[in-house]
Amino acid sequence: MAKYLVIVESPTKVNTIKKFLGANYNVVASNGHVRDFPKSSMGIDFENDYEPKYITIRGKGEKLAELRKEVKKVDKVYLATDPDREGEAISWHLATALKLDDKKMKRITFNEITKTAVKASLKEPREIDMNLVNAQQTRRMLDRLVGYSISPLLWQKVKRGLSAGRVQSVALRIICDREEEINAFIPEEYWSLDAVISIPGTKKPMIAKFYGNKDGKIEIKNKEQLDKILSELEDVTYSVTDIKRGERTKKAPLPFTTSTLQQEASKQLNFSTQKTMRIAQQLYEGIKIKGRGTIGLISYLRTDSTRVSDTADAMAKDYIKANYGDDYIASSTESAKKPGNKIQDAHEAIRPTDIELSPTIVKEDLSRDQFRLYQLIWKRFTASRMKSAKYETMSVKIGAGEYIFTTAASKLVFDGFMSVYTDDDDEKGSNTSIKNLDKDTKLTFNEFDSKQHFTQPPAHFTEAALVKSLEELGIGRPSTYAPIITTITARRYVVKEQKNLYVTELGEIVNEIMKTAFPVIVDTSFTANIESLLDMVEEGKIQWKTIVRNFYPDLAEAVANAEQAL
Repeated sequence: MAKYLVIVESPTKVNTIKKFLGANYNVVASNGHVRDFPKSSMGIDFENDYEPKYITIRGKGEKLAELRKEVKKVDKVYLATDPDREGEAISWHLATALKLDDKKMKRITFNEITKTAVKASLKEPREIDMNLVNAQQTRRMLDRLVGYSISPLLWQKVKRGLSAGRVQSVALRIICDREEEINAFIPEEYWSLDAVISIPGTKKPMIAKFYGNKDGKIEIKNKEQLDKILSELEDVTYSVTDIKRGERTKKAPLPFTTSTLQQEASKQLNFSTQKTMRIAQQLYEGIKIKGRGTIGLISYLRTDSTRVSDTADAMAKDYIKANYGDDYIASSTESAKKPGNKIQDAHEAIRPTDIELSPTIVKEDLSRDQFRLYQLIWKRFTASRMKSAKYETMSVKIGAGEYIFTTAASKLVFDGFMSVYTDDDDEKGSNTSIKNLDKDTKLTFNEFDSKQHFTQPPAHFTEAALVKSLEELGIGRPSTYAPIITTITARRYVVKEQKNLYVTELGEIVNEIMKTAFPVIVDTSFTANIESLLDMVEEGKIQWKTIVRNFYPDLAEAVANAEQAL
């Protein structure tokens, strides 16, 4: 008979973890949340200082009955839900619903589903962290207050079934503001002017770009200005006036956070944020690998930290030394600094749980999409532990009468991290035709290449660009980016065509109502400030009810005013 019970969220994790722990442990799943606010009412007791009123989620009664039977059979219960605020809240709800005694129950967390991590967590059991629970509870209550107060107003004024979420309304506003910018944009004309010049001993001519004159850069605004410059360039001689040689380094990338993984998976693999998170969840929970059984291939996928554990860092450096050589190992590695934003640094960056399991080794055990995402994560993490790439650079100024043209070249001399990971922006080197130039080189002018251009409006948001913008503005957290986008598209406020997000007429109407009647709710600074307050609840610096007490009266007044005004 098992002495200990481990409760996880997902049934997928059960077999993986059971295999690590042996006969003394029984592992069962809660299948996610077991308690929540009722669907039919607000679920908040306003008469009793905003006490939340939770109920058992429909269909979860049987699951709780099963869990109660299992609890009675064991000496100790370990709550092993996910290592974030939501996971902490699920553990608290389980403890409450199962009436677990504090002496009998402990909370454990692990950042990856591997034997080492799971066993280590059992050596460091702790109490449920009520600051984490309260931070999550406050988020849910604020979302509920906004949704259940404002949505009925949208039903009356627009149509039934609409919703006004606290963070989704801000995301909709960001997209609408961008659409307005695009619609209001007036293109401006400008011209580019290149000189095509031959260099002795090279077959390929050099392309030099018009820069300006000795007083600085000149923008060519129209055809008249271009024609004037061209007339002044007739019959001038072209000569090298300045050559600067130097070195440029390109730093290794940081390992992935949730946000950067979603952005790169969109850019490189054409995955939606939702698809990225679904596949990452599969890689985290465990894949059956030949000869090794089921193991979690990546660390926890909801994180805004770029920190890496000392163990994982040391393993990566050993791997790089063995496979690439000492020269490729980074002497020190950087972490991202987030001004004004607290990074939830209990987490690590998203990384492979075992760097020795290279994409090639596990390829046959993964689906195509699992393989592509795992390969992206593995390469990015490995690259993050490697040295910068180095380029030799050369920039040349060419005198032509009163005017100056410029050209530049770069040559990759040490590939560093780029031996593992490159993106579309990484060039291997360029414009090698000018490498033998010096000040005495005779230049022969061939022709001009002039082109008319117009300034372009801001680009439409893609899912990746929206995630980046939400993160930069401090709106939402790693676990919320994909659900935000899913919700606004499911509500038909936004449609996705190819990669771009476009606001629908319905989205414009809802956004206009929100901006008019609830300007504070859709204010990006206000929403970012709420995130900071939730961080302070997590740190134990502020009582959660203080936030709700300050938030709700203003919201209630705005709803009452909107009912009369709209």
